[in-house]
Amino acid sequence: MYAIVATGGKQYKVLEGDVIEVEKLAVETGKPVELDVVFLADGSAITVDADKLAKAKVFAEVVEHFKGEKALVFKFKKRKGYKRLRGHRQDLTRLLITGISLTGTASKAAKKDDAKTAAKKVKEEAVAPEAEAATKAKPAVKKDTVKKVAATDTKEAAPAKKAAAKPAAGADEAPAKKPAAKKAPASAEEKAAKPAKPAAKKTASKKTDTDEKAAE
Repeated sequence: MYAIVATGGKQYKVLEGDVIEVEKLAVETGKPVELDVVFLADGSAITVDADKLAKAKVFAEVVEHFKGEKALVFKFKKRKGYKRLRGHRQDLTRLLITGISLTGTASKAAKKDDAKTAAKKVKEEAVAPEAEAATKAKPAVKKDTVKKVAATDTKEAAPAKKAAAKPAAGADEAPAKKPAAKKAPASAEEKAAKPAKPAAKKTASKKTDTDEKAAE
């Protein structure tokens, strides 16, 4: 079943559960609204009779009020040097279609939903002040106390880290390397017993022509 409703000088095709945006209505958010029906179709049955449509109603709930996108309006007059640019944002209302009725009575399901939403709002209003009071009652933790606690934790952890760094007494340790023993200087007898190294032969220098002449 769908219907065509008229509001704000415009017509909208709606189904149950649809969300539409219409010209702003003077109704608070969360409250129900009844829209006038212009056309009603239920499967193959079509209702166009004005007397029957006067009884039919479309039930909706106001979700929110908001402003639409900016529309630019430009005016000018040729050969007059007249130009004007203006912007406009239309006030709109978002509606949730909760039911369509040919007789003008809301369905039981819609009434139950309205009752549930009203009960939820009452609970939220009752819980909100209690939550605010609880948040105010809690004392704020000072930063200095947090820093002191952190400092004490680090002091206690320092000796534990040092103890962990030192190896256990019974643990296997690698033996330390001994320094190499220095050789004693050789005595005179040992030096004499060693064979003397042959003296290096000097290469004879080549005689030059000037040396031969001097010898003659």
